[in-house]
Amino acid sequence: MPAPTPRTPTTASEGPMSYAIFQLARAHRARAGAMLREMDLHPGQELLLMQLLDRDGQTQSELLDSVGLDHSTVSKSLRRMQDAGLLIREPAEHDRRVMVVHLTDKGRAMREPIAAMWQALEETSARNLSAQQAESFVRTAYTIADAITSSAAAGEESK
Repeated sequence: MPAPTPRTPTTASEGPMSYAIFQLARAHRARAGAMLREMDLHPGQELLLMQLLDRDGQTQSELLDSVGLDHSTVSKSLRRMQDAGLLIREPAEHDRRVMVVHLTDKGRAMREPIAAMWQALEETSARNLSAQQAESFVRTAYTIADAITSSAAAGEESK
């Protein structure tokens, strides 16, 4: 395991894996954010587009559930994306209070640029890893995410 850098706080030694995850997430988010800005997108908007590219015509609630972001973040992102001409929101026929989100042609045209961005980010991220290391990392990352999620859910149940 690599030694902490001189900039690593000494208290981080109590959670070296957690600090490494924090550093990884920060670096990944920064690189992805720069790539998204080149496409005139804000971080998180690509996740909403990806969900809509898989299944257009979702309600805002369905999108909320699928991306795991809070309501205000999704609402703000959808408003920005609508202003940019990527999607339209309209009331559902069954309930006018429910908003259904549809991609525009401009939004559908984002499929290839987003896929290319994720591929480039993947190549950058895995550059110094063997295929086996990359596969192991993905399994490990999901195992950690599941542990955190189940711990948080257990904590909510005990309240």
